[in-house]
Amino acid sequence: MEADFLAEMGYTGLTGRLKRLSDAFIYQTRDFYREHESDIEPNWHMIFLLLQKNEKMTVTEIADTLQLSHPAIVKLINKMKKRGYIDAEIDPQDNRKYHLMLSQKAIKKLPVLEQYWIAGEKALEELLGFNTRLLEEIKKLEDRMAEADFKTRMDKLLVNE
Repeated sequence: MEADFLAEMGYTGLTGRLKRLSDAFIYQTRDFYREHESDIEPNWHMIFLLLQKNEKMTVTEIADTLQLSHPAIVKLINKMKKRGYIDAEIDPQDNRKYHLMLSQKAIKKLPVLEQYWIAGEKALEELLGFNTRLLEEIKKLEDRMAEADFKTRMDKLLVNE
């Protein structure tokens, strides 16, 4: 096996390793969906579950709940709308707002998709050795980032020569 340069980099290789893992999960999940003749995307899972739980939400509410950017959510929602998985209705009190909900197509497909997601969860448990330590460490990292983000910490620690 070849040496892993990102691993050799230690702390400074972390973002590259996280990106590599994220890409692997996304591409392999996309391949799984295609092989099972599903036209959904891997990163739609969280939107499906959120709208299933809350029925109707605005883009802002979704972005706030997932702690993702508004533009990122708009991009996901637009793709989901284009494929017929999201319906939108104008807010009667504010014509600038849209309430998003799962379409009938999405609701009809949920039982099959839920089976895929259960398989994915079991695969993740297996990959993690049925250990939640990584999830706990990610939570700690997220909490520390909320206290002082990476850029702020870098600025504070910058050594001026």
